[in-house]
Amino acid sequence: MAEENGAAATPPAQPKMQVMAQFIKDMSFENVAAQKGIGEGDPTPDIQVQVNLDAKKRTQDNQYDVTVKLEVNAKTKEGAKPIFLMELEYTGVFFVENVPEDQLHPFLMIECPRMLFPFIRRIVSDVTRDGGFPPLNLENIDFLALYRNELQRRAAAEKAEPVGTA
Repeated sequence: MAEENGAAATPPAQPKMQVMAQFIKDMSFENVAAQKGIGEGDPTPDIQVQVNLDAKKRTQDNQYDVTVKLEVNAKTKEGAKPIFLMELEYTGVFFVENVPEDQLHPFLMIECPRMLFPFIRRIVSDVTRDGGFPPLNLENIDFLALYRNELQRRAAAEKAEPVGTA
């Protein structure tokens, strides 16, 4: 009788994710301190990191581009003079299967960036070191909190903006 109720049916397939490729899509690093001659001792930097995420469906079935856009801005604590600026767009091509449609967007914006982050951290460390500074070791990024904040920001923007305005 259990078979009639579907108990013997195959369980739903488990979500599957595979990184097909990953690459630097765009990157720039400016050593402003060296260009402007800021060299009064070893200034203690105030480092600001901004993170943006983007995901796009590819033409192939179940494949998506997920891009982490990172901007690292370092300024002196005394006087807020720029020290360096780094911009990085790092993209992963992901094969994602068996993820319900209503969970696909959060999956792409949370789990996929988590997979890319160790590589992003290494690039930032290497580039800042090669740019003449101590290697910058980024702290972990909470992509779940980032996703929730973006949903809240969008909801607030929709409430604040009347329909029909751009």
